[in-house]
Amino acid sequence: MTSKQLIQASILTLLTLGSLGASAADGAAKWRKECSSCHVAYPAAGLPAASWQKVMAGLDKHFGADASLPAQDTQEIANYLEQNAAKRWKGSDTPLRVTDSQWFKSKHHEVSAAVWKRASIKSPANCGVCHQGAAKGDFDEDNVRIPK
Repeated sequence: MTSKQLIQASILTLLTLGSLGASAADGAAKWRKECSSCHVAYPAAGLPAASWQKVMAGLDKHFGADASLPAQDTQEIANYLEQNAAKRWKGSDTPLRVTDSQWFKSKHHEVSAAVWKRASIKSPANCGVCHQGAAKGDFDEDNVRIPK
């Protein structure tokens, strides 16, 4: 999936939530609120459903932090992520990090290891540094600005 397709899928998901009922809208709102309180709320289409299942099942040990949520919130967010997960996933891998996916690696292959280590960037997971609109789900590669 290209960056533009990922963006379009994310926008389409958000635009259609009103027609999907309260629980889908609640799940999307909770996903954005809870996930973006610590990092970019990575678009659901960035990983396959099996990956989101693993991520949501391990919130008590979420990359070194306890990101546990009330059971109902966890279920609503998990449902949202699984329903809007990548549909055209190539390969049998189920990475826990978007940055470990083959898709991410193929889109960022031209970024050297030295760039990821810059103090201004710190990590491939720090999307908002280069993708200025990441917090709004905008990952359009035409708007990428890699800091020095």
